[in-house]
Amino acid sequence: MMLGPIINSCAIVVGGLLGAVLAKYIPRRLQLGLPATFALASIAIGITMIIKEHNLPVVVLSLILGTALGELLYFEAGISKAAAFIQQKMNRLLPMPRGLGKAEFAQQFTALIVLFGASGLGIIGAMTEGLNGDYKLLLVKSMMDLVTAMIFAIGLGPGIILIAVVQFAVQASLFLLAKPILPYMDAMAYADFSAVGGIIMLAIGLRIAKIMNFAVVNFLPALFLVLPFSHWWRHFFPA
Repeated sequence: MMLGPIINSCAIVVGGLLGAVLAKYIPRRLQLGLPATFALASIAIGITMIIKEHNLPVVVLSLILGTALGELLYFEAGISKAAAFIQQKMNRLLPMPRGLGKAEFAQQFTALIVLFGASGLGIIGAMTEGLNGDYKLLLVKSMMDLVTAMIFAIGLGPGIILIAVVQFAVQASLFLLAKPILPYMDAMAYADFSAVGGIIMLAIGLRIAKIMNFAVVNFLPALFLVLPFSHWWRHFFPA
């Protein structure tokens, strides 16, 4: 039975609604300061993940080809348009905070989709539960996501609860694909996978901080390419 993805998605919904309700009681200076702190944390996490890499050529090749694939398929543009469209249709139920434009909401929303849905803990947790039924990793992530969603909802409004739908789709897919994927996730492949995820986390941090507007959604195919590339590299270029 699939429990982890359901619990994790519910945590985002609860956190998002709590943050939206509490927003009017949070000082403006705190609302402006928290996203910068999360950006810094994302950058720090990304750096610690990147240094775990095993084969740097595999990481770079996966990132380049994965990003090219994401660009060709318009992943970022498609999700941004979908986010803006859904928010527009649901504006009466999930209104955006005053002063927040549709473009800014869509930009932050797509970054948060990657932050919530493509984290290493969520991916490994979903596959672990799919393989042996252990959902403890996703339970830990749920507690973290509840607080994270609450804080981001203070600035972006309750619309971020829509991320729960995307995250559930990602985790449910990984849950179902766990048995054919997880056997290939050995220590070296996971190190390269972690490094690609770290680069994406670094890009998310820079985007949240408004330093560089990376199209982070377009990076996601790299996460699916790095595992086969890692095994092929070791086969053709053994140490």
